[in-house]
Amino acid sequence: MDIEIKKMETEDETRGKAYVHWRSWHDTYPGLVNPEYLDKLTLEKCEEIAFSWPDNLLVAKDKERVVGFVGYGQSTENPEDGEIFALYVLSGYLGTGIGKRLMDAGLEKLKEYPKIHVWLLKENRRAFRFYEKCGFLPDGNEKMSPSVGAVGIRMTLNRFNNDI
Repeated sequence: MDIEIKKMETEDETRGKAYVHWRSWHDTYPGLVNPEYLDKLTLEKCEEIAFSWPDNLLVAKDKERVVGFVGYGQSTENPEDGEIFALYVLSGYLGTGIGKRLMDAGLEKLKEYPKIHVWLLKENRRAFRFYEKCGFLPDGNEKMSPSVGAVGIRMTLNRFNNDI
């Protein structure tokens, strides 16, 4: 498998990112979020999101097909920290190392930040284990998202020591 990790640049890549977003939510979150939220998360809605947020995105491509992406940037909660805003890989590519490669590429883009945060659904055990393997630890922050109908937890990677 020859996977390329690159900056999202073209309309096709943006549409591919939208598809990965949509498909990943519908494959991963049934039973974890409000069914009404998933019903409203259409491919068209994901395309709107993708075209309105084209910056700080890297895509993983298998030939010409986008199979994953990572979004990164300055933390919305603390400007001195970085944040991984989203990391998704199509289910057929899970376990292949693409998620780790995307994470590594996103962390490289955030190398000036001493702490990196990521929010995930508390009940998403697979994501929790993945972020743990990448060095993130739960930092005690939780918040309920009424629209999604689920609790999110924050995990933090502290690059200089193990204290969160």
